[in-house]
Amino acid sequence: MKAIRINAPGQVEICEVEKPALKEGEALLKLLYGGICGSDLGTYRGTMAYASYPLIPGHEFSAEIVEIGPNDKGLKPGMVVTANPYFNCGHCYSCQRGLVNCCTGNQTMGVQREGAFAEYIAMPIERIYDGKGLPAKTLALIEPFCISYHGVSRANIQPGDKALVIGAGTIGVLAAVAAKSKGAKVYLADVAEGKLAYAESFGIDGTILNDGPDALAKAVNEITGGNGFDVTIEAVGLPSTFQNCIDAVAFGGRMVLIGVGKKNLDFNFTMIQKKELNIFGSRNAYKKDFLELIDLVKSGKVDIDRIVTNTYKWTDAPRAFEEFSNNAGQMLKVVFDFT
Repeated sequence: MKAIRINAPGQVEICEVEKPALKEGEALLKLLYGGICGSDLGTYRGTMAYASYPLIPGHEFSAEIVEIGPNDKGLKPGMVVTANPYFNCGHCYSCQRGLVNCCTGNQTMGVQREGAFAEYIAMPIERIYDGKGLPAKTLALIEPFCISYHGVSRANIQPGDKALVIGAGTIGVLAAVAAKSKGAKVYLADVAEGKLAYAESFGIDGTILNDGPDALAKAVNEITGGNGFDVTIEAVGLPSTFQNCIDAVAFGGRMVLIGVGKKNLDFNFTMIQKKELNIFGSRNAYKKDFLELIDLVKSGKVDIDRIVTNTYKWTDAPRAFEEFSNNAGQMLKVVFDFT
């Protein structure tokens, strides 16, 4: 079969690989749609902290079940599904406590292990979730929504909280959507004016163009009356945006770090003590996040389809990665069509 492979930074090809042979407890899936994650783009650019080469990318996807054995989940051939792509070891201290999302030996598809961007993949049946009739293209967006939703859940947002999300990429916009679903008043900041304009269509309360050294601080003071935000969420993965979140959060506030980066930050850590901040890391998501969000999107209460700005045939992957890398300020979610 054919697959998308990143051989080195900037080098993408459509290659021939072996079609997976099923092991006990696995199902054979035919890919339908797959989204390019920020980690996939980072692998292409050579900035992803966890990636190695060569690598088949991809962990946001929908698929059709081609072959599956007896199971107690009601899963059958022909069903359109998605899956949990974060493989945990099952025996480390995190896994023993049920914190499987932050397994010390975590292997996420398309990052620490081969990904989903191939014509067929094998998946453990226990990781496969019924799409409940959602369109295949929509179902491929559930995983990135889970990343955002899990991070927002870490902050324990309450109705009426003021929340600031820094980063108007897919994860940031979906974090804003998740925070709104919990009753927060949500603002989104970014350096890309085009992305902010597009993000406004998701029903957030306001945007901040972070286009200068004092722009964000001025906006934070105006919006919060000098108090700072109850919650700040970092969805970029840069030292500067982490610092932005520390600066913008209120005394006694909560900050969530979702973004992943490779750079260090030298900052005055005493500000954590001074503000008595609650800082939460957020990694991956739980099974319950997938199940809850499939139901939430199915209910029609949130619309995530408009997050997709560009769709390519999967065989155009080399061009798609190049164009996404060169135009990331104008493109939000890029999706491959495997149908």
